[in-house]
Amino acid sequence: MLRERPGLLSVVLPAFNEALNLVVLLPELNRVMADQAEQLELLVVDDGSSDDTALVVQSLIQQGLPLRLLRLSRNFGKEAALCAGLDTADGDVVLIMDADGQHPIATALQMIDEWRHGFDVVYGVQKGRSETQSLARRSCTRLFYWLIHHGSRINMPPNAGDFRLLDRRVVLALRTLPERARYMKGLFAWVGFKAHAIEYVPHSREHGVSSYGLLQLLSFALVGLTAFTKMPLRLVSVLGLLVSVLSLVFGAWVVLEKTLFGQPVSGFTTLAASITFLAGVQLLCLGIIAEYLGRVFDEVKHRPIYLLQDLTPPMSGGGGEQGEGGT
Repeated sequence: MLRERPGLLSVVLPAFNEALNLVVLLPELNRVMADQAEQLELLVVDDGSSDDTALVVQSLIQQGLPLRLLRLSRNFGKEAALCAGLDTADGDVVLIMDADGQHPIATALQMIDEWRHGFDVVYGVQKGRSETQSLARRSCTRLFYWLIHHGSRINMPPNAGDFRLLDRRVVLALRTLPERARYMKGLFAWVGFKAHAIEYVPHSREHGVSSYGLLQLLSFALVGLTAFTKMPLRLVSVLGLLVSVLSLVFGAWVVLEKTLFGQPVSGFTTLAASITFLAGVQLLCLGIIAEYLGRVFDEVKHRPIYLLQDLTPPMSGGGGEQGEGGT
């Protein structure tokens, strides 16, 4: 059965130094999305920007756009900004888009149409993304998804990011999750619900550059692995068992070679190589264990995911249930 158009549509836009992009994107979103719901709220989360992001949003609020501004007390990162937006959004349907203008509005309209046809989660899958990446990055990406899919019960689709539409009950389910180390892509998959994928080709960024470099992406991947799979720990156990078996086999071969064939036992070079190899294996194992232990350390401190500096009041007539937030 076809759903009615939502009473309130919330569009969450995490923003870090996106003033030049928002001044174009927000009026266009308001123009296109206004008739997709009885009421629209554009919710910009200023994640500690150092440019005029907040001033641009406040100026557009004064011009009458249905905007709300959340200013975090510092830069907490995109995952925390997403949580702040989802905690604050009052919509019956919540649409998550990047503030840089790369997510096509036409695809967002398709997402709303799929929601009306009964899907609770509609997510965008970036088309042709792997073709533009290096072989090393594609290999690392495949390894990451292999570890996730074989070490947990969630199905995390490749090339799907934060560009997605969520039904109200999905948003409420996400608010109940207590962990501090947030990997939202994994959490979206973990909560489940009826989902549908839409392929899209991102627009080119008009202003600024992405703040996600190789080190940030690697750190992001480690958070995802330690939050959703124990497979690295299991692989470490297998590696330890394999090294032990190989050591026993090598030791037995050395003894047999000496007793049966009279061959002299290898000297310092073999011993040094063996010790160096085993030390490397031990350090690798300790490093993986330390990553998991670090996640535990972060969780037990129970610090909030984000802190709000200020928040514009909700619009009159907003629907939905207000979340507790992360402060």
